[in-house]
Amino acid sequence: MTTTSADRPPLVVVDTNVLLAATDRSRDHHDAATRFLNEDIRQLAVCPQIVREYLAVASRPVAVNGLGLSGEDAVANVGQLLEGMRVLTEGPATTASLMNLMAGPTAGKQVHDANVVAVALAHRAVAVVTDNTRHFSRFADVMGVESLT
Repeated sequence: MTTTSADRPPLVVVDTNVLLAATDRSRDHHDAATRFLNEDIRQLAVCPQIVREYLAVASRPVAVNGLGLSGEDAVANVGQLLEGMRVLTEGPATTASLMNLMAGPTAGKQVHDANVVAVALAHRAVAVVTDNTRHFSRFADVMGVESLT
C-alpha cells in the first residue's frame, strides 16, 4: 500500500520552551508540555537550533535561569525528548526562506525565531508550537503559531 502526503499527520515544530517546560516540573506549563509531547497525534519535529538552545539552557546554572543539569544529563534528556520526533535539516531552502523573512520587521535576536520558522517552512510544517507566541507572532501570516496552553 502506498502512502501519500494526505495520509501522513501534519508536521509541527516544537519550540525550545516546550521542551524545557516538559523537563522542569516547576514550570507553570509542565503538565501541558508533557501532555502535548505525549498525546499530540501530529508529527512533531525540532531543528538543530532548538536542540542547541535546549542544551544551553538545561546545562546553564539555575542562578542564571538555567536548569543546572550536567551536560551528560542534558544530552540524555534530549535523547528521550526526541524519541518519535523528526530532526529537520537546514539547507539551501532554509537559507532562502530566512532571507525572505528578514525582509520584514525582523532584526537582532529575532533572527533566531525567524530561523526556526524558515526551517519549518522549508519542510512544509503547518505550525510552530510554543509557550511564547509573542516571539513568533510576526510570522503568523506565513506560518501557524500555536500556543502550548
